[in-house]
Amino acid sequence: MILLFLGLFLGGVFFFRCLKENYFRPLKNGSGAVNLLLLGINGSGGLDKDLTDTIIFASLNKDLKKIVMVSVPRDLWVEEIKAKINTAYHYGGVDLAQKTLTRVLGQPIHYYAVVNFDSFEKIIDYLGGIEVGVERTFDDYKYPILGKEKDLCGGDKELKCRYETLHFEQGKQIMDGQTALKFARSRNAEGDEGTDFARSIRQQKIILSIKDKVIKDKLYFHPQEALGLLSLLQQEAVTDIKPDIYGSLLLLGYQLIKQQAVLGLTVLNGNLFVHPKYHYSKQWVLVPNNNNWEEVREYIKKLLN
Repeated sequence: MILLFLGLFLGGVFFFRCLKENYFRPLKNGSGAVNLLLLGINGSGGLDKDLTDTIIFASLNKDLKKIVMVSVPRDLWVEEIKAKINTAYHYGGVDLAQKTLTRVLGQPIHYYAVVNFDSFEKIIDYLGGIEVGVERTFDDYKYPILGKEKDLCGGDKELKCRYETLHFEQGKQIMDGQTALKFARSRNAEGDEGTDFARSIRQQKIILSIKDKVIKDKLYFHPQEALGLLSLLQQEAVTDIKPDIYGSLLLLGYQLIKQQAVLGLTVLNGNLFVHPKYHYSKQWVLVPNNNNWEEVREYIKKLLN
């Protein structure tokens, strides 16, 4: 989604540049909508380097004047792969991740982007930081330190050296890349912010803050900076969004903005799933109601229509 939103708002000189090239090939779509999948991974080492910490499905529909963004909980158990949904990329790369999400959501995925945490930080720092509204104050005393996963901490039974403490105050604040990443990834906070659902909402906040920063600074009117950011995105993201559709994506974004498209943000909520007290995998997992995905698919269909 970071790649998508920034691509949509980097028009300016690059858009006119597109007019001179073959950058307007038709976009893939289904029922008038272009669907995208964002996967966020660690990527820089550690035990969970290729687990998808972030899974976001987005649908852009020009006909209905809607943009829908759905965060998918990483702990969903998918019986077909006998694992949590956040391991699909680990076991089968983008191909298995796309197939799994398509099966779960009941919607086609036309394009994807995989961004690792280092890239996430670089993008935000390139922009000079972003303004984020923290909904409520929270503390996380067990934020994992990269590279400390196996540290024995000198015999400390609580293994405190593996973690750092995070504190975020309620209200708007400017975050650099590292701070924004910690805000988006924190999952051991006390209270309501300690759930995966709350974390998914924070991740959406970060994405929208990046988009707002690009618009506020009118980056699209500064060719050198805009093209520099576009170059950074091309280097850092693994995606099947190729240059020959850049123009078409920019045009779609412009049309949605002009139409004042409705932006819907949601997280697949707990009412759609149950947490079995005992699961044969011996893991904390979420499974769909009635052990099938029909209710989830109907929920997604209503959001999109």
